[in-house]
Amino acid sequence: MRKIFFIATILLICGTISAQNTYQQSQFTGQFGSSASGVDSNLYDRNGNPIDTTSVIDASTIPIGLTSWKIDRLFGNRTEIPVDTLQHNFQNTNDTGGPTGHYTYLGNLGAPRIAHVFFDRKDPEQFFFLDPYDYTVVRPEDVVYTNTKSPFSNLTYYKQGGSKDGEERFKAYFAVNANKRLGFGFNIDYVYGRGKYMNQSTALFNGNLFAYYLGDKYNMHFSFMNDNLKVAENGGITDDRFITDPLAMAEGGKVYGNSEIPTNLSQVWNHNTGYHAFLTHRYNLGFYRENPDAKDTVNTEVFVPVTSFLHTVNVDINRRRYISYDEEQNQKYFQNNYLTDIQRDETEHLAVKNTIGISLREGFNKWAKAGLTAFMSHEYRRFTMTDTLAQTPGQRIPTDYVENTVSVGGQLIKEQGKTLHYDVMGEIALAGEDAGQFQIEGKGDLNFRLFSDTVRLEANAYIKNLNPTFYYRHFHSKHYWWDNNDLSKIMRTRIEGKLSIDHWKTQLKAGVENIKNYTYLDNTSVKYTETVSDKEVVSYKNDVAVKQHTGNIQIFSATLNQDFQLGIFHLDNEVTYQKSSNQDVLPLPDLVLYHNFYLKFGLAKKVLQVELGTDVRYFTQYYAPDYAPAIGQFYLQNKETRFKLGGYPLLNAYVNIHLKRTRIFIAMYNLIQGQGEKSYFLAPHYPLNPRLLKFGLSWNFFD
Repeated sequence: MRKIFFIATILLICGTISAQNTYQQSQFTGQFGSSASGVDSNLYDRNGNPIDTTSVIDASTIPIGLTSWKIDRLFGNRTEIPVDTLQHNFQNTNDTGGPTGHYTYLGNLGAPRIAHVFFDRKDPEQFFFLDPYDYTVVRPEDVVYTNTKSPFSNLTYYKQGGSKDGEERFKAYFAVNANKRLGFGFNIDYVYGRGKYMNQSTALFNGNLFAYYLGDKYNMHFSFMNDNLKVAENGGITDDRFITDPLAMAEGGKVYGNSEIPTNLSQVWNHNTGYHAFLTHRYNLGFYRENPDAKDTVNTEVFVPVTSFLHTVNVDINRRRYISYDEEQNQKYFQNNYLTDIQRDETEHLAVKNTIGISLREGFNKWAKAGLTAFMSHEYRRFTMTDTLAQTPGQRIPTDYVENTVSVGGQLIKEQGKTLHYDVMGEIALAGEDAGQFQIEGKGDLNFRLFSDTVRLEANAYIKNLNPTFYYRHFHSKHYWWDNNDLSKIMRTRIEGKLSIDHWKTQLKAGVENIKNYTYLDNTSVKYTETVSDKEVVSYKNDVAVKQHTGNIQIFSATLNQDFQLGIFHLDNEVTYQKSSNQDVLPLPDLVLYHNFYLKFGLAKKVLQVELGTDVRYFTQYYAPDYAPAIGQFYLQNKETRFKLGGYPLLNAYVNIHLKRTRIFIAMYNLIQGQGEKSYFLAPHYPLNPRLLKFGLSWNFFD
């Protein structure tokens, strides 16, 4: 960790000095965010605070144009996002359970997780082994691009505990511009959770390089991402009473410490690596016209795009290895042991997707009220797994499974204007493995004034008919083996609406979804009964299978966000109610709550901003998903032994400090450790961390 921190710091400093020398020779002129960037500008002083652009600019108040955005994976369309300089909720930016506790996870920092708020769940990727690590894994649509007049960098460090069982996370971000059209940078994210319990460590490294060019006629975004995720698997603790009733387990002796509690597995790891390259670019045909912005005295003409020719290519190379050294342990814990050679228990994935399209751009004249895009995609997928040699029982060799898919689609989009915006996209697979698969998605928003307040109504809906991803159809490994050639396509229909009143700090959203042929991982563990000391002892050997529910499942979800303020007192609230029509196949908690009560005030002439408070996460009891270590995925609990988890308030206290360009927090986690019938479990047999102190520091550099 110290080596990575030191190397990244040196890179940031060197990059900043080099770029700063360039900028001293040629500073940007004019307003940042002209037609070259297509986004509005924000100006900050050296401390990251907004400044008055009409004031005199001196050596201590250098205007810094700084904007950030993300792009969509299909076309490369940009969506502006806030620059990460906010103090509020900084203490929750390193919580594996999410900033408001929407995720079930295994306790340790960076451990696999799954959203227990259903509308937060994403469609599985083809290489679904990375899905439980969306806490750190960056997809092309997650990369943050930054356009800045001065080099911008950020160093963030989180720390908890000591060298034996502590947690650390280091993040570095750097962005610089070569000129007002061309920029580049990098991002580093390293998570190291040693684990409070045995055989639980996580070591997750993610990094990406990015570059962009925003010209009048040519636009380009490029990113290269690397994942290296190694997680120790312990199969959960052997008996929950080590947590729920530690005195009974001590049997009159010394109470077990967290690191002494026995676990089901040892010397077992899941190791995922990935390399991802993404390029989206377009060439615009159009014309120049007089700049309608009277404040922009530099750019007398602006380019108006009429037609765009676009191309996007996405390359993914992934490998997953399951490593297990103790064969005696495997025979005892798992129902099946297909592979005794651990070097063969791995799978690889290669995917290359190309998309070409032509777009008629929005707003090039008064009649062009919306943009229209037509596109065609081809995806090549190759999966490599261990397979059985025909007529040679027990012989295993790596085998390739190759799939191709050709699809076409279109998009109708309106982004300009202040009142109405919408985006409707449809795509259908014409040939290949996914032939017949289709999806139609639409979203829109309406903004209007009501009693001097701005009200925003948003809606989104989709209809999807999706082929189950490859590893639901085929999977060969050390302990699980299936070939499901008869799986039906999954039909999903959702409609959701959202009402926002910013002045009242109110957001209300509600939606309903229907799923037919819901596909999931089921617990098919096998029951064994043996006689020990004249007593029958029941045990289960672990097994997993893919199942489809051929009927319909409905999910209703409604969330209310309401914040209150009285002077320095603040109370933020989020209440989610959801209901699944089939709790046996798709279990969900009915109620998920988050409340944050804090005092916010300034000291030293408000130069020092302070937040002092406590927050709580809570969900009602339900049959929380279990975790299968041999595949690294969440699945249903064993129906013969299942039990409900939840009803435990996870309470944290914190202080947030913001001083100029520096943010600091200190938090006490899990204040009421050990209270409640089920104590602090989110997933069966995987306890959360006990009460502990956390620390975080983030430092922005604008020059």
